[in-house]
Amino acid sequence: MSAEALKDEGNSQFKAGNYLKAAALYTQAIKLQPTNATLYSNRSAAFLHLVKLTKALADADTTISLHPDWEKGYFRKGCVLEAMHRYDHALSAFQLALLRNPHNSQVSSKIKRLTQLARETKRLLQVDTLRSNINISNLFQPFQSDLNDKCGEQQTSEEMFSFLIEVIESAIKVWHDTSAVPPRVNFLLDKHKTDTNKFAPVVNIDRAFESPDTHRECYPYLRQYAVDSHSKAACMIAPKSSISYPQVWKGQGSRKWKLAQSDGFFVQFESPMLRKLWFVPSSTEKGRTLCKYSLSLSLSLSLCLSLSLSHMII
Repeated sequence: MSAEALKDEGNSQFKAGNYLKAAALYTQAIKLQPTNATLYSNRSAAFLHLVKLTKALADADTTISLHPDWEKGYFRKGCVLEAMHRYDHALSAFQLALLRNPHNSQVSSKIKRLTQLARETKRLLQVDTLRSNINISNLFQPFQSDLNDKCGEQQTSEEMFSFLIEVIESAIKVWHDTSAVPPRVNFLLDKHKTDTNKFAPVVNIDRAFESPDTHRECYPYLRQYAVDSHSKAACMIAPKSSISYPQVWKGQGSRKWKLAQSDGFFVQFESPMLRKLWFVPSSTEKGRTLCKYSLSLSLSLSLCLSLSLSHMII
């Protein structure tokens, strides 16, 4: 058979989905016409369907070297690189193809799709970076200044600040992994005075918000625990979904609290000299749960929420 006949038979096999047979026919034709760029282009397409990507890429490069002004070689190369998930290189190949034929709608569609994919991939990497590299201390500099003013002793102030940041960052990590955090109170125990065999640094309060009674009973218990354990400070973490009583954000509207529709968790810091409340909002982006602490950590809450949670610990 002539090279042209082999190519035509290869094309028929390709259209029928018989890619292995098509590749074999193109190979026979190439032996007869080793400088025919079309044959390498067609075999590249067959190898791509067979997921023999290295061979497909080699044939695409040969197509380009034999016929550098033909967009098909760059198009084949872009398709193979896309299958390899080398999206930046694939986009460059498609752009070279478009330069050689600006009217090729197939190439234009590939460029549009890969450009969008590149944006999505970049944002996904940014989200993953935000999820893994948690460092919120710079957002709490005003609070650190308040601690320094109230405490008087720098060592005590630094200890309390480090305690708060560690508790919140740990909660954020758990939230990123599970989209939830257990309601609990973390205590900054006095390493010289606290009986660690009797007092733990964490107390679960998962039932504290179930009813007015449990809500009321929790207060004196936590206060007494703080006193008996010689705690220097305490920090409560409570997911918004757990605070069923009182549901202070319901019916208030966005004008009362702009984060009323956001999921997330509350943070309440307590010490003998300072009390603070925060809300850490959460969202889902690119299929990932993300606490937007780097974007919109709210450092103030509505008055009704403050009154509802205040005086809970120390």
